[in-house]
Amino acid sequence: MSTFQIHIVEKCKQNDRQAQMQLYNQYCNGMLIVALRFVKDTMEAEDIVQEAFIKAFLKLEQYKAEVSFGAWLKRIVINKCIDVLKSKRQRFLELEENHLNVVDADYENEWLVEDDITIEEVKAAIEQLPEKYKYVVMLYLIEGYDHQEISEILNISEVASRTQLSRGKQKLQLALNTEKNGTRS
Repeated sequence: MSTFQIHIVEKCKQNDRQAQMQLYNQYCNGMLIVALRFVKDTMEAEDIVQEAFIKAFLKLEQYKAEVSFGAWLKRIVINKCIDVLKSKRQRFLELEENHLNVVDADYENEWLVEDDITIEEVKAAIEQLPEKYKYVVMLYLIEGYDHQEISEILNISEVASRTQLSRGKQKLQLALNTEKNGTRS
């Protein structure tokens, strides 16, 4: 993180409104894009981003410059999105660890997508995945989190993260192949 950014964060810790506005303006659009990947309603995504910034400014003392401010804020936005999605449903699907199969670690390297499939088609197929797979696939493939981070964000074990990713990728690959061989021929 640049010394300029560290300076702005320090000013924000002192409740400097101008510095807070500067950080907000710098990260607002990027965080809105992240929120929109999870919740499809723009107003809801804007609310999530606002709440995430409020939480970030209230908890700024907890921020240690071990990661960039943007990465720290992105984690808050994603957690807020997941909280909103969980609260919308009476019951968030949880898998019992004893029902999960351990995934072969090599499978992650075997997954390939045809060259003529677009990013939009992949994103649309991810949206159609069952909820228990969709979030893990999004966090892993789109947001770039590893299984340890996903397990912390979703409050599941790393084994569950690996298994849900494997099954989600299988379903995703099947959906993309079905679409390619069906509607795209």
